[in-house]
Amino acid sequence: MSVERAAGFFSPTGRSAEQSEAMRGKPHTLRVMAGVGPLIRPFGPPSPRRGEEMRRTLSGLPRMLAGFLLLFAVLVSASPASAFNPDEVLKDPVLEQRARNLTSQLRCMVCQNQSIDDSNAELARDLRVLVRERLVEGDSDKAVIDYVVSRYGEFVLLKPRLSLRTVLLWGAPIGLTLVGIFAVFVFSRRRATLEQPQKLSADEEERIRNLIEK
Repeated sequence: MSVERAAGFFSPTGRSAEQSEAMRGKPHTLRVMAGVGPLIRPFGPPSPRRGEEMRRTLSGLPRMLAGFLLLFAVLVSASPASAFNPDEVLKDPVLEQRARNLTSQLRCMVCQNQSIDDSNAELARDLRVLVRERLVEGDSDKAVIDYVVSRYGEFVLLKPRLSLRTVLLWGAPIGLTLVGIFAVFVFSRRRATLEQPQKLSADEEERIRNLIEK
């Protein structure tokens, strides 16, 4: 390697003394472009290898997105669906477990399709606090349920207890439906009977035959 080329290699601009001397008389813009020229790559179509890598990356995006969505769904379904606040939790773990069992059986009177353990309604929170207060006072599970039912009725139970009232409540629609079906059946049979032509008696048939012969 010559001295001039070595000097150009170690110079900040990467040019030899002869190249620097040649560029000295040219405008500043040309000098800057000449200095960055080795760093600029010409535009052109991508190489086949790079195009194949890009196609592989793009083709894998739907699978990655599906995987993220599946992971998100699993995390959401695995998370506990409880709406109680931390300040509602009893210090005694036994009483707290009993409270959770009871609140999961009581219906939210605002939402109606959720238990008070899953509802964020203010009334549901009041009932959760009420259940825990009764347990702390020493009530049994049955006594707590009876107390809540006495205030809000059997409807507050997600699974109403079997009694004459519940039988009438849930059985009345079924009974009315059966009565309606029976009434429709009897009415259709009676109508079909009335529409059938009545048979002539023997005397009437004889009179008609005599009239025809005349």
